[in-house]
Amino acid sequence: MARPLIQLALDSLDVNQTLRLASLAANYVDIFEIGTPCIKHNGVSLVRELKRRFPGKLILVDLKTMDAGEYEATPFYAAGADICTVLGVSGLPTIAGVIKAANAHNAEVQVDLINVPDKVSCARESAKLGAQIIGVHTGLDAQAAGQTPFADLSAIAKLGLPVRISVAGGIKQATVQQVARAGASIVVVGAAIYGAASPADAAKEIFELAAAA
Repeated sequence: MARPLIQLALDSLDVNQTLRLASLAANYVDIFEIGTPCIKHNGVSLVRELKRRFPGKLILVDLKTMDAGEYEATPFYAAGADICTVLGVSGLPTIAGVIKAANAHNAEVQVDLINVPDKVSCARESAKLGAQIIGVHTGLDAQAAGQTPFADLSAIAKLGLPVRISVAGGIKQATVQQVARAGASIVVVGAAIYGAASPADAAKEIFELAAAA
């Protein structure tokens, strides 16, 4: 099994702090995710800056699009985003719009299953539309209530869809190998890296654990 890609969630509203963290972790990260609060606060210029500084990395913009899929996603793809996210609860026409925008820019779409009641059905239909990534996502509020992404990951992995599966939700050193072995092809890490005393060392440890899974 190939090593899962490591995705770092960049959630700070401060541009300098975001770029500094990206620089510290860059050797051990495959995808830089501009988190939803960060992209809302800083806008499309941050996409361009990250792409300029890190041309060898994938840039994911966590738009969590809910409506007007093609219209909303297009400027971010045009600025250099490799992946944009759309909410599964938005419905198939909105998902299809983001896919259309991605196809026009030779880019990819991640459908985020957060709060989707029937995740299996949504994943199947999204894959049929042409989405390349399905995101199994346990949000911060759900994590605070004690939820984890593992059951949902198992259900989606069993479908055998022609997509990559991204997993987010409190992933850390103690759980990265568990999600990798359960079928995750992209492991999203946030606080375990940016909250560490040494983000570079934390990123290196997570990278090596994922590679050894």
